[in-house]
Amino acid sequence: MAIWHKQSGRKKTGGRKRRNRKPKKHELGSQFSAPEKGEKKVEKRKTRGGNQKNIVKKAKKINLATDGEVENVEIESVEDNPANPNYVRRSLLTKGTVVQTSEGKARVTSRPGQEGVINGELIDE
Repeated sequence: MAIWHKQSGRKKTGGRKRRNRKPKKHELGSQFSAPEKGEKKVEKRKTRGGNQKNIVKKAKKINLATDGEVENVEIESVEDNPANPNYVRRSLLTKGTVVQTSEGKARVTSRPGQEGVINGELIDE
């Protein structure tokens, strides 16, 4: 059973419904930035209101919070990604991704494609 989010694309008479206008600039979203493991690369993107957003394209280190201290450690591998299992194969970093570090397994708590930084916390297993 599918969840239907929009009205049907057809009228009662069987004719096609047409779009009355194109999306306005403020209604458009942005493409997935696909932050991955690799040599550090951060991109700046303009946002609404003339502001800027830093977007992580590639990163090899994570800011790891442990017992009130924060250390910058290297990401060894991507272990699990609840957003999409294919992201593990591609080594993509999103919020909630579990990565292997020298300190142990850590979960990414920041949104790399939105905030421009990768923060995480150690997880007990």
